Order: sequence, then structure tokens, then C-alpha cells
Amino acid sequence: MPPRRSRAEDQRLSRWRHLPLVLLFALGGLSGVALWAYAPDLPRNYLIERYGQPPSSFIDVGGTHVHVRDEGKADAMPLLLIHGSLGSLHMWEGWVAELRDRYRLISVDLPGHGLTGSWPRSDYTIEAYTDFIEVLADTLQLDRFAIAGHSMGGAVAWSFAATRPERVSHLILVDASAYPPEGEAPLRTRLARAPLIGDIGIYFKPDWMLRRAMTEIYSDPALITSERVRRFGELQRFPGNRPATLLRARSQDPLDPTPLRRLDVPTLIIWGAQDRWVPVADAFRLQGDIKGAKLAIFEKPGHDPMEEDPKGTAAAVAAFLPATPPPPLPQAAPTPPDSDQIVAPSVIPEKD
Repeated sequence: MPPRRSRAEDQRLSRWRHLPLVLLFALGGLSGVALWAYAPDLPRNYLIERYGQPPSSFIDVGGTHVHVRDEGKADAMPLLLIHGSLGSLHMWEGWVAELRDRYRLISVDLPGHGLTGSWPRSDYTIEAYTDFIEVLADTLQLDRFAIAGHSMGGAVAWSFAATRPERVSHLILVDASAYPPEGEAPLRTRLARAPLIGDIGIYFKPDWMLRRAMTEIYSDPALITSERVRRFGELQRFPGNRPATLLRARSQDPLDPTPLRRLDVPTLIIWGAQDRWVPVADAFRLQGDIKGAKLAIFEKPGHDPMEEDPKGTAAAVAAFLPATPPPPLPQAAPTPPDSDQIVAPSVIPEKD
């Protein structure tokens, strides 16, 4: 006759008997949360129909179908506008509205952003974006022009000015990235770089996470509208954008600010004093590193002052940037052929 179990043993077995059911409910709950938060890519045509209407256009730039807007006065100073990480050309709409009667304003979605999507080069570093801007300028037949960049786009702008100084007449930096961050990288960057976590995590970003990120971008909560949150989230779901973001986070080396000290171009630095992502101290540091740079700090805006105060920041641009186009690059005189290399005709005609 088998020994009888004690009451305590019966209670322990009773608790373990329900464990599979508990695990099943927990797994079901996690699966439900995952399905709720999962955000697959959206159809390309849907996003272009929603966010790519005129004055948007699409042009081939080095084999990439690039989303651009070319607005304002065609015969005025060309100003090329470069957005920041996870941004799009829509971020410059306030400046376009304020400055279109004075300048030719060209905004673009960088590869891996907005409605441009991925590009064959599969390189999303600052150096690669600098090369892209050169090909874009050649495609648009821009000889010399002014260039403005925000955040990561600011790093692209000053890198372009440092490596192609003959093509840049004026430089405008808006809350620009320029210096390696102190301490370890932000949590979002560390998670993106982590194997598996980053690969899976890029597809999970519910609206509440987007809104929380935007509270760090804008100091004025009124700017966090449903339409802005929707556009911000949906454009990240354009096919190819999220893998590009992940690749950029994993491949971009810390910025080297050394070229800033070699810049010799009229420069305007615009900054939001409430910026929580790039400290305002960097604005003063940039002013010290770039010879003759002018600085305009706006008290109320955060990281995106061109959106939070389009009138004030655009007025600073108008006071700094002339409306007339810069003189074209001097054309190199053709080199006369070396006398030793002149080839005489095979048959010399006889005189009459």
C-alpha cells in the first residue's frame, strides 16, 4: 500500500497543476501585446498618395527614386534644406511658407527617410549622405548654393561644406550634430545596436512611444498633433526605412569635429534653448570653432526651432542670407594641347 501524501505535499502539487494554464495565459497575453504593437511596413503607393502630392516630385539620383520639393523663386539664391534623423522634408514647410518669395528652396528626403526609402549603396553614414548631396546637386544642376541642415542633417551640411567648399556659398546649422556625445550612447541607440533586440525592436513602436519621443523634441505640447504623430510614424514605415535606420545606428562612427575649424564660409547657427537632445552649449562651441560664425538662440523652442518658431527663425535666415544667387564657379580654361601631342592630318592638301 503506497504511503499517503501529506496535506502540504497536496497543496504544492495543486499549485504546480495550474502552472501550464498560467503559462498559457501569460503567453497569450504577451502575444496579444506583440500583435497590438507590431507595425509592419505600409504600402509604398499609399504613403506617396498621402504625403507626396505636389509640390512634391520624384527624381532619379544615382539610381535612387528621391522625394524632393523645389519651390520659391527659380532665379533667386538656392537654399538646400537637409532634415535630421527620422525626419523628412515636411519639417521645412514653415520656412518654405516664410521664405518662398525670397529664395529658391529645395528640400529632400535623404535615403532611408521619408518617401525616398533605401538606396543601392546601402550606406547611411554622414560620409555617404555627403556624397548623396553632391550627386543631388549635380542632378539639379546646382553650381554654388547655400545649404542648411538640422540635427544629423546639420552634420551632413557642414561635412559637405568642409569637403566641397567651392560649392557652398553660405552654411546654416540648426541644432546641428557636431560633437561626440559625452558618456555612453543613449538607451535607444544601445538597444538598436544590440543583436536580435534591435532587429526585432524596429518593428514595434506604438503611438504612445512616438508621442513620448515627440515630447522630447518639441517644448510646446501643442505641436504634438495627431496629424504630426501619424506622419512621423507612418513615414518610418515606408519600405526600407527601418532597416536603413538600424544600419545607420550600427555603422555610424562618432563625429570628428576637426573639419569645423577649417571652414571658411559665412555661417549662421540657429538653436532652440530648450533642446533636450543636443545641448545649447554645442551652439556656443560651434560658434567658437567656425571662423566668423553668427549665432541666433531662440528661447522657447526645443530641438526643432524651425517648426516651433518658423517666423522667427526664418527672419534670422533672411537677415543672414542674400537673395541674389552666388557667382558661378569659375570655369577652368581649356588646356592647350602639348605640341608634341598634336597629331597632323594623314593627308596634307595641296595648295591651289
